[in-house]
Amino acid sequence: AATKLASAEKLMYFCTDQLGLEQDFEQKQMPDGKLPVDGFLLCVDVSRGMNRNFDEQLKFVSNLYNQLAKTKKPVVVVLTKCDEGVERYIRDAHAFALGKKNLQVVETSARSNVNVELAFGTVVQLADRSRGKAKIVPYFEALKQQSQQIAAAKDKYEWLVSRVVKSHNEPWAAASRKMQPAPEYQDYVYLEGTHKAKKLFLQHVQRLKQEHVERRRRNYLALLPQALDALVPDLDEIDRLSLAKAEKLLEAKPDFSKWFVVLEETPWDATSHVDAADSERIPFDLLETPAAERLYEAHLEKLRAERKRAEVRRAFRENLETSPFVTPGKPWEEARSFIMNEEFYLWLDESVYVDIYAKHQKRLIDKAKEDFQELLLEYSELFYELELDAKPSKEKMGVIQEVLGEEQRFKALQKLQAERDALVLKHVHFVYHPTKETCPGCSGCVDARTEQLLGSRSVRNRRGVPPDSDVDRLNLVILGKDGLARELANEIRALCTSDDKYVIEGKMYELSLRPIEGNVRLPVNAFQTPTFQPHGCLCLYNSKESLSYVVESIEKSRESTLGRRENHLGHLPLTLILVNKRGDPSGETLHSLIQQGQQIASKLQCVFLDPASAGIGYGRNINEKQIGQLLKGLLDSKRNL
Repeated sequence: AATKLASAEKLMYFCTDQLGLEQDFEQKQMPDGKLPVDGFLLCVDVSRGMNRNFDEQLKFVSNLYNQLAKTKKPVVVVLTKCDEGVERYIRDAHAFALGKKNLQVVETSARSNVNVELAFGTVVQLADRSRGKAKIVPYFEALKQQSQQIAAAKDKYEWLVSRVVKSHNEPWAAASRKMQPAPEYQDYVYLEGTHKAKKLFLQHVQRLKQEHVERRRRNYLALLPQALDALVPDLDEIDRLSLAKAEKLLEAKPDFSKWFVVLEETPWDATSHVDAADSERIPFDLLETPAAERLYEAHLEKLRAERKRAEVRRAFRENLETSPFVTPGKPWEEARSFIMNEEFYLWLDESVYVDIYAKHQKRLIDKAKEDFQELLLEYSELFYELELDAKPSKEKMGVIQEVLGEEQRFKALQKLQAERDALVLKHVHFVYHPTKETCPGCSGCVDARTEQLLGSRSVRNRRGVPPDSDVDRLNLVILGKDGLARELANEIRALCTSDDKYVIEGKMYELSLRPIEGNVRLPVNAFQTPTFQPHGCLCLYNSKESLSYVVESIEKSRESTLGRRENHLGHLPLTLILVNKRGDPSGETLHSLIQQGQQIASKLQCVFLDPASAGIGYGRNINEKQIGQLLKGLLDSKRNL
């Protein structure tokens, strides 16, 4: 209770950790060793301590207060450890203070840092009346205010961390230096300390890492179906294999390393592979996850469904071949009820059957026309007595129809009377003007084919170009997702000879096709390889998504060759084609796709073919004539280059 203290050259302590370890802390000595005392904090522990009687403590405090009161110095009763306080002890302490004149009580918790500054501020105000009177706030009300203050400061600090720290690899030391000038950092550290600030930082970094790993996982899982399509496209090879057994089969594939990487340490998301810059290949241990197993099962189901759909198509074609109700020229609406069954509707859309039926009808009609032309040749005497203008009268046409009417080959074109009459007129014209232009064989006319072959041979000999030179080769990239590229490649191959040769203007070319439907940055989907130098590219789309894929793929391919001495892909001739559209051909969707295609074609500086200008039928791919025109255009571009 002394009001004057003398302790020369004594160290000032600010925490009990200094005791015995003074050399490890900053050392400050008391000034002059003389200290006047201006007030007292009378501390009362209101927690339930072991081997301690609160009543005896309060008795000691009462005796101590009597001594302090004699000094005439301000005294404030401080209730400590209120975070573990006993209600009766707190009540008795207040009752003690209430019996004294002007004795103020402050409820505190040093552990929670509640009302500590208030206790010192209160005794300072009592010692210096010029200061404003301190407002005494009960412990729980102060705790609530402080919790709200900490929560607000925490929100602001977390916002600061999210704005400053963008990488999960950033260390705390570097991040804290960046954040130190910010008031959000200073306020939170003041309230909660550096340790909790670092803890929140580490939680944020962990979230960033989890998000990064999850993005990588999604990318790998998105690539896995393409890898399975490339490595195990045959159902017979894997139909009865579990994923674990299929993994051994995958490892034995020649292209395994193009799609997968086997890591020395696993799992992949706990290794440095997570941050590897060239980590586009799928970690092989990812196949051991449930998500990968589901994708493998989906791959099996897709192959099984494709096989079933192929079987259904084959059964439908066989049904068409054997059905007596399918005759040349009969509309789908008339034939549908005779050739369709419930299973057909389960597996394929009606539009697929309509397309198969249309192709079958074309074959039937072409065969019926050929047979009818043979019939006309067999009855050539019917046309001998016509005038030189070769235009039979109505009566003569009636005679022809009456003579031929009982022939099955005549009846086969019953639903195509206009075309049958046109064939008769064409035959009449050929009888009186037999030239290669009027020949019913059209492009198959022997005279025309002979001229083309002789002409192409003489041109080749004059130029001295060997048959297997690069001039006679045409390398074509076909770009399109969701099966578009493969479908068109198959159609073009169907028009080639058995050794992949294609005739353009009577000349034979070796045609090499490279359909691409995946990420063009992967080697397996690259536009050019050591053995394949493209001369042109057909870009197919039937939706906004497939158009976006085309644009991204072209830009990626061009970027990959920027700065090279031979930037061949930068000048590669492109043709953008809209095919296989869905919906009403006169509707807004088709109009929108055409507009977008024209804009992209202008951007890419390439040719654009829309359904109207290219003559492409709605819901059908380009025909043989259009394919020939496209290949001729690319061939001309190749020669110019």
